[in-house]
Amino acid sequence: MMFINSKDGNFEANFQELLGRGKMDIATVSNIVMNIINEIRTDKNKALKEHISKFDKWTPNSDEDLQISTESMAKAYENLDKKLKDALHLAYDRIKAYHQKQKPKSWFDDEANGTILGQKVTPVDSAGLYIPGGKAAYPSSLLMNVIPAQVAGVEEIIVCTPTPDNEPNELLLAACHLCGVTKVFKVGGASAIAAMAYGTENIPKVDVITGPGNIFVATAKKMVFGDVHIDMIAGPSEIGILADESANPNHMAIDLLSQAEHDEMASSILITPSQKLADEVKVEIENWLQKLPRQEIARKSIEERGAIIVTSDMDEAIELMNQIAPEHLEVATTSPFELLPFIKHAGAIFLGHNTPEAIGDYVAGPNHTLPTGGTAKFYSPLGVENFMKKSSIISFSSKAINEIGEECALIANTEGLTAHEQSVRVRLK
Repeated sequence: MMFINSKDGNFEANFQELLGRGKMDIATVSNIVMNIINEIRTDKNKALKEHISKFDKWTPNSDEDLQISTESMAKAYENLDKKLKDALHLAYDRIKAYHQKQKPKSWFDDEANGTILGQKVTPVDSAGLYIPGGKAAYPSSLLMNVIPAQVAGVEEIIVCTPTPDNEPNELLLAACHLCGVTKVFKVGGASAIAAMAYGTENIPKVDVITGPGNIFVATAKKMVFGDVHIDMIAGPSEIGILADESANPNHMAIDLLSQAEHDEMASSILITPSQKLADEVKVEIENWLQKLPRQEIARKSIEERGAIIVTSDMDEAIELMNQIAPEHLEVATTSPFELLPFIKHAGAIFLGHNTPEAIGDYVAGPNHTLPTGGTAKFYSPLGVENFMKKSSIISFSSKAINEIGEECALIANTEGLTAHEQSVRVRLK
């Protein structure tokens, strides 16, 4: 892995390389994705079945084969081990409680002259959730996408997930039942995004699409944005850690690897003013790698996209981390809350020695669908507001329009919009 000091002569070049971590070269797949989208828009279910046969290695015999039955979801839930079932319920309850606090409210403001201004907040009618399937099947991602949509009040929620060889992930089906989802389709990749964006014979067109995916999913989301709303363009997972000499090197090493084991494109970056900690973490990483079932994936990620940076002090460490704007940021220092005001950009911030990133993936409560690749500088975590929209409320009395109508008419006249001007003037005394 990259092991550098901020005082190194070539540090800036190395750091710029880090800032380009995990960038997806969307241009390389754009033509393929556009063709997929156009085929779905034109041929709908017919194209879906062809794509499933090609990419997921099974062929649906009918439109009904595309959908997973509620009976199979209920059966998968009933077959869950009790401890796992209890764990999923705990996660569900904590995620729901957190997101209920996010829900925005409508408001109205009355002025003395009879003006009423306000904002009406309403949920979208429908949401489409993309949940990875097959080898990368994450029921936690289902909870993180379904629950904020439910809290927002979305009436129609549909889920699309790929099922290679027509073998749905049983744990994912159980999570669907737990969440009360009834419309789940065995469709993946860019095809699923296009189906939810434009509709097919039995997959309804939705208003919002959320959920993680590979480069084809991300590219499709970018292409359909505007016809539907999306949450974000998410790339490979990543973790940043700010740590001082009080941090446990064994803990720091496995926390870095918790992201590296996701996939080879994941990035794991530790920044610390402690040379001693940096040296110890490097040793611990190798020790942990020997024990991981996903060692091959984690090792490639760490070697190609991992980094340990030693800085002059914590101020410099924070400055560098703000430039990185990581998806997950752990602050493993003596007084983490004292550093919080200086942290400007991160998807989720984990404070203290007992708060590993993994706790946020499952049971803490905040959403684990987070901005990646530096987009935490302008994107926020998935939340209730992704499934809601706002309408402005305006009501003027006769007194109110007479008080400020002249100024409005003047501005309209200056812009050369005579009908605008007169629509106000005809109401003035």
